[in-house]
Amino acid sequence: MNSAATTPTPPTDRSLDAGLVPSSFDRAAGHALLAELAGERTRSGTLGPLDELAPGFADWIVTALFGGTYQRPGLTLRDRQVANLAALTALGGVEPQLADHVRNSLRIGLTRTEVTEVLVHLAPYVGVPKALAGLRVAAAVLAEAEEEGATAPETPRTGGAAE
Repeated sequence: MNSAATTPTPPTDRSLDAGLVPSSFDRAAGHALLAELAGERTRSGTLGPLDELAPGFADWIVTALFGGTYQRPGLTLRDRQVANLAALTALGGVEPQLADHVRNSLRIGLTRTEVTEVLVHLAPYVGVPKALAGLRVAAAVLAEAEEEGATAPETPRTGGAAE
């Protein structure tokens, strides 16, 4: 009997890859999407200082994230923002980024109620303390938006964001 271990042969069937979409990195598309998604305050307040601290990192974020991951088909911009709110709240300790994504969510048409309900919905999954921390961030951003007269409508848009 042969005691040598056998190495499994990788499958030659490419059917697992059939639904995958090649990734692209499009700097111009990244900047265009970031302009749509985030306000000037967020863009200049985040990218400028970041580039001074870590040259090239802001460009990588815009190109790889907004010009890459966000450009993939399958989720609307609205869906992506809901996922971002959930992930950042679950992560915790990233309040500035969560605040930016609450602002972005309002900019693309999520309502105050929808943002709040996303965070409330997370409580049994991520824990009450993290959900409460997320709600505190959202409350501050929502109050700021009201002061600036940029409150989100209470009824969701029917068309949804472009993919």
